[in-house]
Amino acid sequence: MALLEVRDLTKHFPIRGGVLLRRVGEVHAVDNVSFSVEPGETLGLVGESGCGKSTVGKTVLKLIEATSGEVEFDGRDVLSLRAKPLRALRREMQIVFQDPYESLNARHTVGKILEEPFVIHKLGSVEERRQWVGELLERVGLSPDSVNRFPHEFSGGQRQRIGIARAIALRPKLIVCDEAVSALDVSIQAQILNLLLELQREMNLAMIFIAHDLAVVKHVSDRIAVMYLGQIVETAKSEELYRRPRHPYTKALISAIPVADPTARHARITLKGDVPSPINPPSGCRFHTRCPLAIERCTREAPSIETVGEGHEVACHRWREA
Repeated sequence: MALLEVRDLTKHFPIRGGVLLRRVGEVHAVDNVSFSVEPGETLGLVGESGCGKSTVGKTVLKLIEATSGEVEFDGRDVLSLRAKPLRALRREMQIVFQDPYESLNARHTVGKILEEPFVIHKLGSVEERRQWVGELLERVGLSPDSVNRFPHEFSGGQRQRIGIARAIALRPKLIVCDEAVSALDVSIQAQILNLLLELQREMNLAMIFIAHDLAVVKHVSDRIAVMYLGQIVETAKSEELYRRPRHPYTKALISAIPVADPTARHARITLKGDVPSPINPPSGCRFHTRCPLAIERCTREAPSIETVGEGHEVACHRWREA
């Protein structure tokens, strides 16, 4: 049984204008997104900036309200929960944000930041909380003596370790990593990724790993879902997706991954045009304005999701040609 089931998740942000701030339009950030995550599994969510990846992660956790759809976590309907039961669910669903500085309270010491989850959920005595904070710091590779230091006294990688420590403090079942390494140097990225993988093995964590770097996502993910303009266009196991991409957009993303060997011949697929506005997305297949295989049918008929192999799904009229 899946730990997380997301069905037809939709999030539209209203656009208001005029003196009376009336609703004049809406941003189609996420449209009819469906996926599942098994216990201990990592689902990679990839796509260009602005495609709706982060909105999916925050809506799943109900950090922002969904327009419609269903989110079921461990048998519970997340979107229908109110304040008290939702707070209890927060123990099992956590997030690591992109910016390791903005996500930490600059006025609080590291000790107070890491102690806060235990205080909110009324766990342990003062002495026990201090002990748990020290253990958390050690677990993410920091000295327990760091408790009295402030976030600005740490490097970017160290601050992200603090963010991870806060996320795992209550031993959750699911963590959403929202571009958790994109703001870090490449060498530090590797350390943070290895830390996340170690914690996942130890705690049987499920993860939704949101990123735009396909090379990073391949390293950490069991399955990968590719998003374009608010919709998932392809889902497959990690190795299968990189070996046999079926959607033209996925093929273009994979072709953009740098190759370390300068002598290797690498065909780069360059997409024409710009990403359309999510305020007024194209009719039919949303990718047809940039797709090299688009035909008249693509402009008027949205493709349904088809199963093209074991665990491999694609939304494209011409996936066979691709």
